[in-house]
Amino acid sequence: MNQIVFPYRLYLVTDEDLCLGRDFFWVVEEAIKGGVDIVQLREKSLPLEDFIKKAEKLKFICDQYRVPLIINDSVEVAKKVDAQGLHIGQEDTGIIEARSLLGANKPLGLSLESMEDLYKPHSEEAWYYGVSPIYATPTKMDTKTEWGLEGLAQLRKATEKPLVAIGRIKIENSSSIISYGADCLAVVSGICSAPSPAHAAETFRKKIEAGLNHQLW
Repeated sequence: MNQIVFPYRLYLVTDEDLCLGRDFFWVVEEAIKGGVDIVQLREKSLPLEDFIKKAEKLKFICDQYRVPLIINDSVEVAKKVDAQGLHIGQEDTGIIEARSLLGANKPLGLSLESMEDLYKPHSEEAWYYGVSPIYATPTKMDTKTEWGLEGLAQLRKATEKPLVAIGRIKIENSSSIISYGADCLAVVSGICSAPSPAHAAETFRKKIEAGLNHQLW
C-alpha cells in the first residue's frame, strides 16, 4: 500500500459495546457491504492474545472485500496479523518508534488533537491525519478540545495530507464536514449502533459524495 495514496472515504472504527449485543463480525461485514472502505480495530482493554485472535478473524473478512484493516495503537498486533496499517495517537507509541518496529512499508495514521500536533517532530511521516475530535464525543474522553468546522478548515489549509475526521460524525453533519476539508469520515456509533449497519454506511457514502460536490475550495 502506497503511503501517498489514500482513496478511502468511509472509515469504520470498531466498538463492540456499541454493536448492541449483535455479532461484532456481522456488524463489520454489513458495514463493508454498505460502503465502508477501510476498517480500524480499536481495542483498548482486550488482552493481547484475544486482541490478536479478533484481529485475525476480522482481517480474514476484510481481505475478502479487499478492505484495509488498520490496528489501533498495538504494533505487536499489527505485525502479528500483517495488518495493512497502524493508527497511533499523541499519547501512544511515537511515530518513529512505531515505524522502526512495524517496518518501512506499513503506513501509519496519526491523530492530531490540536494544530500544534501538526508541527511536532516527524508528524509528516504519517500516511494520514486523524482529526480528533471534530466534535467532542463520549466514546473518546482523553482528547483536549474539539476542532469544529473552522478548525478543520484551518488544518486543511496547513497540510496536503489526507484528513480523516472523527468525533460525533452523524449522517446530518457528514456533508458539511467533508465540504470543510475532510477527505474521509471515521464513524463509530453511527454505524455500529445503527439498526442496519449496511444502510447506515450507504447513507453516509451518499452524504460524503454530496459534500465533495460542495467543497469550499
